[in-house]
Amino acid sequence: MIVAIIVSFLVAVVFAPIFIPLLRTLKFGQYIREEGPKSHQKKAGTPTMGGVIIIFGLIVGALYTASKYGLLTHKVWLLLFVTLGYGLIGFLDDFIKIVMKRNLGLTSKQKLLGQIVVALIFYILLLQFDFSTAVELPGTGLSIDLYWGYFLLAVLMMLATSNGTNLTDGLDGLLSGTAAISFAAFAIISYHELYMDVAIVAASVCGALLGFLVFNAHPAKVFMGDTGSLALGGLLSGVAMLTKSEIILIIIGGVFVIETLSVIIQVAYFKATGGKRFFKMSPLHNHYVLSGWNEWRIVSTFWLVGLLFAALGIYVKIWL
Repeated sequence: MIVAIIVSFLVAVVFAPIFIPLLRTLKFGQYIREEGPKSHQKKAGTPTMGGVIIIFGLIVGALYTASKYGLLTHKVWLLLFVTLGYGLIGFLDDFIKIVMKRNLGLTSKQKLLGQIVVALIFYILLLQFDFSTAVELPGTGLSIDLYWGYFLLAVLMMLATSNGTNLTDGLDGLLSGTAAISFAAFAIISYHELYMDVAIVAASVCGALLGFLVFNAHPAKVFMGDTGSLALGGLLSGVAMLTKSEIILIIIGGVFVIETLSVIIQVAYFKATGGKRFFKMSPLHNHYVLSGWNEWRIVSTFWLVGLLFAALGIYVKIWL
């Protein structure tokens, strides 16, 4: 795990200074929505699609470490597949926004279809390796076998998690830090449960995120874009499934759950009250932006909350 973190971190740190100028040359700059916080407008033009740096660091770190220690199993390939699958959807979304000048990128239906297709392929591949469709109930020692219903759970997990990470990617370093914490938690769980191959992948993405964070921390020199946020969400749910931590994902990914719920609450309240807003703006981090918090204070607070959720998730999974 330590080797995986170091290798992926170094790859990301070395690759980023090469890739970021290329993005700038190609004019792959971030588009800032008019309806977002006005303070974000100054970030317009910052290179995006930086998720490629994370994915590249993850792949090199995971393949090198897994090969070195004889752990290049089907689980490693499955997790790399789901990462690349969701990363490709995000890349197409970013590419359409930036190059083709369509502000919304892929339509919601196109993005949803892509996410479902990748989840379906991932589920079918899982079944080829005698994957258990039972879901463990934390702290009880019991489990429920969902049989074919596990497919619905897999799709729901991947859709919810990838959209949750996508919504969280709104401030410099916010998603990079919270995702690194979540993957670190799953690396610890994987190690404890003896899923060493999964632990290597989780550690690799953690290292790649920390390397990316060097350039993504405030003031960000690069954004990950949907390329990174969707890939991270897909991979996070994949890791949760392979470690039989489906329910634990809700705890460890607590920040992403809260960010998603804030959007749902905002929309529901807006419709129910005829135009009133529950938050000043959603997702939740934008509420604090408009409340006058500076960016570093918001990000560090969310990191701390993410760390608490991660610790709780590890406790419930391992010791409860």
